[in-house]
Amino acid sequence: MNDALRADSDTIAQVGDPGAGDAAEHFLLRLPGRTLDARGCHATLPSGGTATLDARARAFFAREGRTPALLVGAVPFDPKGGDALYQPASLAEGVAEVVTPALPFSGDIHAEPSAAQYADAVRQALAGLHDGDGELKKVVLARTLRVHSRAAIDPRALVARLGHDPDAVTYLCPLPVAAGDAPAWLVGASPELLVSRRGPQVLSHPLAGSARRRPDPDEDAQAARELLGSAKDHDEHRYVVDAIVAALRPYCERIDAAARPTLHATTTLWHLGTRIEARLRDPSTSVATLLAALHPTPAVCGTPAALALDTIRRLEPVQRGFYAGAVGWMDAHGDGDWYVAIRCARVQGHQARIHAGAGIVAGSEPAAEVAETGVKFGALLAALGADAAPRIEGWTL
Repeated sequence: MNDALRADSDTIAQVGDPGAGDAAEHFLLRLPGRTLDARGCHATLPSGGTATLDARARAFFAREGRTPALLVGAVPFDPKGGDALYQPASLAEGVAEVVTPALPFSGDIHAEPSAAQYADAVRQALAGLHDGDGELKKVVLARTLRVHSRAAIDPRALVARLGHDPDAVTYLCPLPVAAGDAPAWLVGASPELLVSRRGPQVLSHPLAGSARRRPDPDEDAQAARELLGSAKDHDEHRYVVDAIVAALRPYCERIDAAARPTLHATTTLWHLGTRIEARLRDPSTSVATLLAALHPTPAVCGTPAALALDTIRRLEPVQRGFYAGAVGWMDAHGDGDWYVAIRCARVQGHQARIHAGAGIVAGSEPAAEVAETGVKFGALLAALGADAAPRIEGWTL
């Protein structure tokens, strides 16, 4: 990371244990070496789509004088949907976190859609890639697991267990609920930086194209080599990089992106990743403006975006909500960090909804995409204590 982006903003605190506090108003974003731990709620940003986020945030900071001059929260997958951001009352500091092991899961887990139905949706998407004038180049299709636990799910314990992956950014974000409902949370561990801004310096690190990690070191190295040599995965990745560079170009005077991706590893997957660094043409351009320009990228949606969105709405039976949106923070200076909200679950009381998606391009195979989404469920299932049964079709533990 370059020096301009390595330095922490004044609003980022070095903290530890999430601890106690107002359980419904606790935002946590943990990166290697630093953590944003925000407690309480001073004021809520009026909700709106990402296109209006910069204007709403500027008006908010001009009106609200209380510190910290910071907004935290999430934006949904649908860029026209209502976001959920607020000004915390304080930034917390605490002692080292104690991670409690997951107990064996007891409850029900149902796949929605089933693996077979998801494979059929992939086949339909592939037909759309080949039909007509071939305008649709890529679409990302997601599937979900609906979890009912006999014990209430502790979102803070869940996010702590997800922190064993040193290359992922773990997050805990309160979500809006209807009056009288139990608090809801977005909990996850994202490997993917959508956009970061520090003054005129901008960074994005998209990931697209994946392969499952293997326990055997030699087999794992072979899987990495095959991913680096996969034309299908390189095509999928290039769509994402090209789209991000094109979206940044109106705002940046310099954009540096490697010609070829490099390998990025998590505990369960190899990814193709490309580091994109840029410098703003106008230093007053905020991270909110950049977020609106970039989201959703082809890494979570597809390309062209409008056709991919139509395909997602037609083929996915469960609405995404905040899955595949973005989670992060922004301050009154226009700085901020936003991570793609993937490898996540919506948690509420005894219920959780886990999401996972795969990029569908020419050459994709339905069975392989089912397997890829299955691997992406793994981190959340393990954190819930339900990782002993990887093939889920609607069974009871």
